[in-house]
Amino acid sequence: MKIIVGSRESRLAVIQSELVMEAIRRSHPEIALELVTMKTTGDRILDRTLDKIGGKGLFVRELDAALRDGRADLTVHSCKDLPMELPPDLPIAAFSRREDPCDALVLPAGAALDTGRPIGCASARRRVQLQGLFPGVEVRPIRGNVLTRLQKLDAGEYGALVLAVSGLKRLGLESRISRRFSPQELLPAAGQGILAVQCREGMDASFLGCVQDREATLCALAERAFVRELGGGCSSPVAAYAAVSGASITITGLYVDDAERTSRGTAQGPAEQGEHLARELAKKLKEDALCRAK
Repeated sequence: MKIIVGSRESRLAVIQSELVMEAIRRSHPEIALELVTMKTTGDRILDRTLDKIGGKGLFVRELDAALRDGRADLTVHSCKDLPMELPPDLPIAAFSRREDPCDALVLPAGAALDTGRPIGCASARRRVQLQGLFPGVEVRPIRGNVLTRLQKLDAGEYGALVLAVSGLKRLGLESRISRRFSPQELLPAAGQGILAVQCREGMDASFLGCVQDREATLCALAERAFVRELGGGCSSPVAAYAAVSGASITITGLYVDDAERTSRGTAQGPAEQGEHLARELAKKLKEDALCRAK
């Protein structure tokens, strides 16, 4: 049996795909694996923010096509980069164990935070929260993969970056972290730190049991349900973070209205009801924001 794994061609994407492939090799040595990389539309267009060019779907379009035409049997993604609405013929077959879900402040090598230079980040979610953490400091969009962003930082274009801890750790760049923001300080993106593996509808993906993680699955589904309920995407400053403890799940969500007034709240209940709890929390936060706006 041979399985072809499709991946974006960035170093981080390849490392993440190899993590999934290594898990499969350990449990199923009889499966031959091949990695195929490709540049997506989102990787090619770097002079505009995602909300201006079509959203997160631009990072999966070519990979989805490869699944459909048989050039790939599986594709591996950072869960936070997947669109909230997925085609039914390309289901998520597994969510990996979660790496650190938090965001990190990264400074130029050997330098302190220069508040006269902008903080670079790639999402509205981070921008809104950073403006509260660092009042008066400019927050400016930045595109490109992690290594490209670090090059721009070290060249003096930015005073700091905010990047996912998980990506830095997987790249072996944990030493670049100057400050780790707790979820209470800066709420992560839905699915941050989790890898999602997609396949074709009807494919026997039972061998991915070696990748699948129960807690990460419950958290990813709840967090994505929260964002989906609010119609959130790459241009929407929506955030959600869930944590499982035993049979219970706690979900914290952030909703930001058009005037950038924030509503934040938490819901807790049975872990298996996480998606329902998340949707109800999203509705409540939106209603609270509407009431405050009147």
